[in-house]
Amino acid sequence: MVLRVAVVGSGPAGSSAAETLAKAGIETYLFERKLDNAKPCGGAIPLCMVSEFDLPPEIIDRRVRKMKMISPSNVEVNIGHTLKDDEYIGMCRREVLDGFLRDRAASLGANLINGTVYQLDIPTSDRDPYTLHYADHSSGSATGEMKTLKVDLVIGADGANSRVAKAIDAGDYNYAIAFQERIRLPEDKMAYYNELAEMYVGDDVSPDFYAWVFPKYDHVAVGTGTMKINKAKIKQLQAGIRARAAKRLEGGEIIKVEAHPIPEHPRPRRVVGRVALVGDAAGTVTKSSGEGIYFAAKSARMCAETIVATSNNGQRIPTEADLKSYIKQWDKQYGMTYLVLDLLQRVFYRTDATREAFVEMCADEDVQRLTFDSYLYKTVVPANPLIQMKITAKTIGSLLRGNALAP
Repeated sequence: MVLRVAVVGSGPAGSSAAETLAKAGIETYLFERKLDNAKPCGGAIPLCMVSEFDLPPEIIDRRVRKMKMISPSNVEVNIGHTLKDDEYIGMCRREVLDGFLRDRAASLGANLINGTVYQLDIPTSDRDPYTLHYADHSSGSATGEMKTLKVDLVIGADGANSRVAKAIDAGDYNYAIAFQERIRLPEDKMAYYNELAEMYVGDDVSPDFYAWVFPKYDHVAVGTGTMKINKAKIKQLQAGIRARAAKRLEGGEIIKVEAHPIPEHPRPRRVVGRVALVGDAAGTVTKSSGEGIYFAAKSARMCAETIVATSNNGQRIPTEADLKSYIKQWDKQYGMTYLVLDLLQRVFYRTDATREAFVEMCADEDVQRLTFDSYLYKTVVPANPLIQMKITAKTIGSLLRGNALAP
């Protein structure tokens, strides 16, 4: 037999899963509704992703080596001078990154289908196939031609509004909304953002997250995120970041407006039967930083590697228990990271006083070094105990000075 796997969604998660499966000789079908899709996203990726996922230099629009943290009272803290010469945060346009990963998966043998998956029929036995009902758009038709496909396993990489998750009753999760404007700036204004990104905090830009100005190829991405979801609130918060960054955005022209849901925690069930969820569909976005690209790709690769190993390179059909080993491995490797970032968001994003304390703390070089190491390499490097004590004392001191420990 040859194992047949359908991967629904071809963002960084779906394409990374499809590539791993195709390389192992597994019959892989990669579904994408819109081949030119550009998900609204800050587009920041850590340095480790460039090497781990073998990304070529042209995928990276900007190499950010400086970051400005800007407090509610507009206190600016410059961070980045702890970075080594070859270290940077990569800034990408999602349509470029996603297109590259999707094309690479197809070139390695994944069957790319320009189609919308509408329904997933669940088999009654643990050996029978899953049936996908989808509209094939390869003729260029928006409605498409209805078709079906039978497969042994399904990977749901179809984002926060995952139809695959609904089909397996994976449970709901809270989600935030990211809203972003792409703004093309005059040359002199764009030069300011050459290697620089900005993060703004304050109730005026987000009650529970941060706002950003991130440089791209020929424009900046200006956006905000919040769990308080209503159109009036989003518009008000976006007006807030536009006002805070007004001088730096003077003369800019909006070239695109985007919005998208972002999961706030993992779904209650990420594997049901022979269906596994990865990326946003599973809920792998981190709190505090709101980072999703690396963790989406990593979760998908880990899931696909589990399928390759437990199927003996496609010679047997993995069981639910086999697939669940990917979840156990994921939670063991990254569970603590998610807990720490959730705690940071709860403590520091509560009030403007706590946000002032957070920005003040970011001025400390040891805090910066620890933060960048954990972001760039996804490993929290154990610091010298004295430095750990100093960081803890600095944190408590900053919170006390900002009256941030008050109930």
